[in-house]
Amino acid sequence: MQELHDAPLAPLTTFRLGGPATRLLTATTDAEVIDAVREADDSATPLLLIGGGSNLVIGDKGFDGTALVIATKGFALDGTRLELAAGEVWTDVVARTVEAGLAGVECLAGIPGSAGATPVQNVGAYGQEVSSTITEVVAYDRTTRETVTLTNEQCAFSYRHSRFKADPARYVVLRVRFALEDAGGLSGPVKYAETARVLGVAPGDRVPLAAARETVLKLRAGKGMVLDPEDHDTWSAGSFFTNPILTDEEFGAFRARVREQCGDGVEPPAYPAGAGRTKTSAAWLIDRAGFTKGYGTGPARISTKHTLALTNRGTATTEDLLALAREVVTGVREVFGVTLVNEPVTVGVDL
Repeated sequence: MQELHDAPLAPLTTFRLGGPATRLLTATTDAEVIDAVREADDSATPLLLIGGGSNLVIGDKGFDGTALVIATKGFALDGTRLELAAGEVWTDVVARTVEAGLAGVECLAGIPGSAGATPVQNVGAYGQEVSSTITEVVAYDRTTRETVTLTNEQCAFSYRHSRFKADPARYVVLRVRFALEDAGGLSGPVKYAETARVLGVAPGDRVPLAAARETVLKLRAGKGMVLDPEDHDTWSAGSFFTNPILTDEEFGAFRARVREQCGDGVEPPAYPAGAGRTKTSAAWLIDRAGFTKGYGTGPARISTKHTLALTNRGTATTEDLLALAREVVTGVREVFGVTLVNEPVTVGVDL
């Protein structure tokens, strides 16, 4: 297991932000992961888990403790059953499942990060979520000090949330198991309207797997959501804010504010989100509150391609990024009465 001291963390994140860790370990096996976690727990040392670094906002002072990079490898396919080690690169996983002719995660192409992070956030995009294909998650339970296997139901998945995110100090994901679909080389039903439109099909239709993946990659790239070291629009965590889910009462008040601010003919985006709940668009809120693409004059700005992405233009600090995020949150709240919630995990800082 590799060990470094006073090690920079910024290069391990897609934001390229954050100070150093007192100690940095890189684990390449499940046993090394467990040993490192146990050692930290036994000595009461703060522990930061790092996968692909695509969902982390680390403070400029860094992390006073042990940062553990989970770099385990393992891609085991048995028919339509897939088991992944937590450290597998997610973009590579999607490409390999498409090559194998299996549907279920093809619309999650281009999402940066590691396989082990996908159940934590219940990663989703373009009409798919990992919760629809995950069958089990193998994790180390820091409370019982045992390796446990949690069923899909036990993971308590919801929109960008899970049991692991609700109790981040308890579980360390080691392996993730999926049940994919053999649809004769076709994708799952295309659910996202934009994807269907670009593909020239109706929602619910199936298309060749490769076409679905390539279309999603093009859509993401057009929004700066595919990592490119030369493009500062991709120096981000993807969508910085989750789409708000409002109760009927909250949505009614929000709708009234929209009419007040934008005129009677304007209707906000609205999507069913369960009984008595409606999801609206964070990107729409941000744009309508005056924070358009490219907003900002400093080293941290809104992406020129997508209003949901806050970006590091190359010389930003974490405080620059957070100042921009706070400005957006405050502005949206003042105009529409809705409070945006950050999607990335903050380390040593608060929004």
